[in-house]
Amino acid sequence: MTVANTGEFGLIARVTARLGTGPACLLGPGDDAAVVAAPSGRVAASTDVLVEGRHFRRDWSSARDVGHRAAAANLADIAAMGGVPTALLVALCTPPNLEVRWAEELADGLAAEAAKVGACVVGGDMSASPTLTIAVTALGDLGDRAPVVRSGARPGDVVAVNGRLGYAAGGYTVLTRGFRTPKLLVEAFRRPEVPYAAGPEAARLGATSMIDVSDGLVADLGHIANASQVGIDVKREAFAVPDQMRNAAAALGVDPYQWILAGGDDHALAATFPRDVALPAGWAIVGTVGEAGGGVTVNGRPYRGAGGWDHFK
Repeated sequence: MTVANTGEFGLIARVTARLGTGPACLLGPGDDAAVVAAPSGRVAASTDVLVEGRHFRRDWSSARDVGHRAAAANLADIAAMGGVPTALLVALCTPPNLEVRWAEELADGLAAEAAKVGACVVGGDMSASPTLTIAVTALGDLGDRAPVVRSGARPGDVVAVNGRLGYAAGGYTVLTRGFRTPKLLVEAFRRPEVPYAAGPEAARLGATSMIDVSDGLVADLGHIANASQVGIDVKREAFAVPDQMRNAAAALGVDPYQWILAGGDDHALAATFPRDVALPAGWAIVGTVGEAGGGVTVNGRPYRGAGGWDHFK
């Protein structure tokens, strides 16, 4: 059965029936707008778009995988502000010949990823389109904390990372070469493992700046360096290369540090902290913040590898 057979409202009914609820969802799909609780009185909001052929391929990832990935990309942005995700709004633009089952499984993936943080899909929109496109907006609550922004890093801070780096980029390279193993890397590309709880944790610890690593560590730390008017130096030796990544990189003729330093889509969190803060397990110090100038360097030198993801390059 295709979307054309079911019709817009039939598809909406099928999809919304698969979506769960959460504590912040006061009114879900079915009205002109949803109602989401914001106990702190402040709402963090972020949006992201996945376009078939640009961000995902149906022969590489299942519909459920795409749902997980679409939700994770947005929920990670809320965590990077120090917030707790509460809700998702999803717009689906699809060719009429799309199988209804694919849309249903996409909804399953979205709902399952949101449920990891107690959030839910509260509404959205649908439209016909020649290109399959999923647009997701995430909402979150900051609690009693100020948002952790990109412009707060200070000379003398340390740079720390929580989460995986290079895994998704390695999986993407493996897939582009026509392979499906190692599974560790391929699955990381299909479904990121985001350290959501580390965002609010970093805020409580006094993080001075934070960002979701979606476009590559060097590129994303560059956003912090520019916004904070500081320099950042990353230590290459701070990153361990797991055996499966090292072996896959050797087989494909790739430097694994290219994946770690410039690969995106793992959605790790990178933050800066005052030097005297005791960081709990999960956080690894990978660099330092210095005076303005030089942007982001690796071992004191400008990074000469790939510059991270840019949609228009």
